[in-house]
Amino acid sequence: METSSLGGLEVSRIGLGTMGMSAFYTGAGRDDAGSVRAVHRALDLGVTHLDTAEVYGPHTNEELVGRAIRGRRDRVVVATKFGLLAHTGRPGPDGTAAGVRAAVEGSLRRLGVDHIDLYYQHRVDPRTPVEETVGALAELVAAGTVRHIGLSEAGPGTIRRAHAVHPVAAVQTEYSLWTREPETRILPTLRELGIGLVPYSPLGHGFLTGGIRSLDGLDATDWRRTNPRFTGDNLTRNLRIVDEVRAVAADAGATPAQVALAWLLAQGDDVAPIPGTTRVERVEENTAAADVRLTAAQLARLDRLTPASGERHAAADMADIER
Repeated sequence: METSSLGGLEVSRIGLGTMGMSAFYTGAGRDDAGSVRAVHRALDLGVTHLDTAEVYGPHTNEELVGRAIRGRRDRVVVATKFGLLAHTGRPGPDGTAAGVRAAVEGSLRRLGVDHIDLYYQHRVDPRTPVEETVGALAELVAAGTVRHIGLSEAGPGTIRRAHAVHPVAAVQTEYSLWTREPETRILPTLRELGIGLVPYSPLGHGFLTGGIRSLDGLDATDWRRTNPRFTGDNLTRNLRIVDEVRAVAADAGATPAQVALAWLLAQGDDVAPIPGTTRVERVEENTAAADVRLTAAQLARLDRLTPASGERHAAADMADIER
């Protein structure tokens, strides 16, 4: 598989997000053995970029990834995130230097590794200057515990302040055919500074695959049941997006998921999406998107899609975005 450069860190153009293997989507259907098989298949297909976080589970997803990469560490760029779990006795996001040091020790132990390739602040801590957080991360880089640092859902001003303390390799945010906001503020900043973009939920939480047309098939505990884009009349209104993706997919001889990922890859070599799945067959489908080449007319048709109806997160979670 071709690679992308995230601020100098080489990763496969398509990665694998592992969150859903342990949290939010799984409900009663969690299958650790199947998830490990999915990770192994991804590695066999040339995926090198695995993304997790201490909050997924919490903790159990890092442990799962650690089991999956045992004996395969040299083939993997391990990315994980800190900052949503308190480590210093204070509630809420914790970006303190002490919090960073406590968090990395736990992640290294759960992952079973001696270093983390890409370590993100999961959400900006409004009570701690980002300079303090990144200063602590820079110390970890100097010690060899972390190789590259990243930010998740940070605003342009925060990205600039962080990058001035230590080079930021990547910023993670939601970006897809139904979430286009990064194009106006985040991407221009990243390209000016030479920082890569890692889109999470590149398939719109599964919506862009064309397999969700109602909430009927979702587990009772599935997070999407409370997501504004899946509730009320928004789900019905948003079907126009996936219907257009399906039409382009039929024209391109690909699946809707592959078209959604191919569109993202066409946005630049510095864009490296991390679609998530628990199933081997979906890993194979998503990975094959790296070989899909959309025509100029197909890309233009997708570019004309209007944004999704509804906020991408509930109000409380939106308050933590682009700080």
